[in-house]
Amino acid sequence: MKKIHIALSTHNLKESIEEYSKRLSASPIIIIENEYALWKTETVNFSVRQDKSVKQGSLRHLGWEDSEATTFSQEIDVNGIVWENFNEQNQLQEIENLWH
Repeated sequence: MKKIHIALSTHNLKESIEEYSKRLSASPIIIIENEYALWKTETVNFSVRQDKSVKQGSLRHLGWEDSEATTFSQEIDVNGIVWENFNEQNQLQEIENLWH
């Protein structure tokens, strides 16, 4: 099964968590204080990352959480958008590597 992954930048993680928790009717499953939040619903894998070097509200990348993916991969489409493809374990490992 594939779920769309949407990753946005923010300059205010706390407010973003409040806003997107309401919009998604769900709480994040992972919060890295002052850095990152990840929501997973039946239809979307959605994350926000606090990054002052990127314009607030900008798309960081898109992708697919794909249960059949065996490795993490990344490509850039015709519009310059980064697309990632990964399984659940690949994403959790990336988070672990970045913040733990």
